Amino acid sequence: MDFGRLITAMVTPFDQNGQINWDETARLIEHLIVEQKSDSLVIAGTTGESPTLSEDEKIELFKFAVKQAGGRSKIIAGTGSNNTSHSAELTKKAENCGVDGILLVAPYYNKPNQEGLYQHFKAIAEATSLPVMLYNVPGRTGISLSTSTTLRLAQIPNIVATKECASIDQVTGIAAGAPEGFIVYSGDDSAALPALSVGAYGIVSVASHIAGARMKDMIQAYVEGNVKEAAKLHQSLFPLFKGLFECPDPLPNPAAVKFALNERGYQVGGVRLPLVAPSENEAAFIRNMLSSL
Repeated sequence: MDFGRLITAMVTPFDQNGQINWDETARLIEHLIVEQKSDSLVIAGTTGESPTLSEDEKIELFKFAVKQAGGRSKIIAGTGSNNTSHSAELTKKAENCGVDGILLVAPYYNKPNQEGLYQHFKAIAEATSLPVMLYNVPGRTGISLSTSTTLRLAQIPNIVATKECASIDQVTGIAAGAPEGFIVYSGDDSAALPALSVGAYGIVSVASHIAGARMKDMIQAYVEGNVKEAAKLHQSLFPLFKGLFECPDPLPNPAAVKFALNERGYQVGGVRLPLVAPSENEAAFIRNMLSSL
């Protein structure tokens, strides 16, 4: 399965009552595929507020996204959690919805050791025939999937990729040791181009909601050997990459990008508690950032 080089971790649009806004979900999917050139969409990942979506909502989102995309973009279902058996069951249900792949975040809070991490991902992968992408994000989970454990998991036939947020060093080690067909994605927009330079294949992005087409140009320029042009594009986008997460103080994803989308005319609503909307100062920062793009 080739998920492409630009994958958007899609936000979940809500209405004024905090319920899923299906009309705007359809509009956002069109925006991401047609205008922002996303090769794949992650549905109900952490950017989609998976911790506060019910299982029924996730299933409906998977079905809706598959139908709306209509094969124009791969749909990757976020089915990971810190409960192995529940993740396996949700993965089976996602497969029945017709999704193209699965994204599994490292289990949070439990803090398993590396053997526990291996067994967790192995058990879920064995519960499905779909291709699986691992997701290592220590800043959110409190644990890190090591390079050696990732490479061990890469030997499982349907574990085909990883979204890596730990470090460029780890991206390098995985890319260097991975079997043929296993690919590495950066999970950090600001590290996308550096990650490509050490062997990553692409990016699972948040900023692509706003600047996906330019990010696609950056990736393509690098792939074609035009490193100078790729660097120029990266530099022009860097304030957006950093601003969506630091704005100006650290703001939990996806509060900033949802605000930015609302400013751009996509009525994706707010975030569910315990996340909160940007403060007045943060909102002014985001507006200023968008005006300078």
